[in-house]
Amino acid sequence: MMSKSATQKTLGLCAGLLVLTNMSGCSSEFDSMKARMDAIRAQPRGRVEPPPEFTPMPTFTYAAHQLRSPFVPPVSAEQLAVSDKKVAPDFSRPQEYLEKYGLESLRMRGTLQKPGGILYGLVEDADGGVQRVKVGNYMGKNHGKIVEIAQGQISLVEIVPDGRDGWVERPRSLVMADK
Repeated sequence: MMSKSATQKTLGLCAGLLVLTNMSGCSSEFDSMKARMDAIRAQPRGRVEPPPEFTPMPTFTYAAHQLRSPFVPPVSAEQLAVSDKKVAPDFSRPQEYLEKYGLESLRMRGTLQKPGGILYGLVEDADGGVQRVKVGNYMGKNHGKIVEIAQGQISLVEIVPDGRDGWVERPRSLVMADK
């Protein structure tokens, strides 16, 4: 039986022989790889094209803010309320809080009835706040006056440009959103 130190010496000798065997096998691959890299370095270098010249686009000022938004569907002639009375928004009255938001960004969240029978609508604005409205209040950017509040719906009449330097009333409604 061999002693412990003799076994360790034998194992170390075997490991050394394996390393030398592997190193000799790798040297031929290393030489061929080195030769290939030298051949690539000897080739003429390529030229990188400069980036294209930047030409700034001309600026455009949007001046059609009184017209219908391109993101709102057009209203047909049947939807417009036609009457003989002259319609125009009252620019002298102070604006109410919900008039700074487009009607598309407002959401009805419910109703609230106080003692006395007055029904209020609860409207969530674009900033996440909930406002209480009643018949006669205004909301939306098109001078929308609330004419009726029912369970699940707020009806209003907006005053919008008619496209011929005049104004026309347009009925709209805000329906309770399902979450």
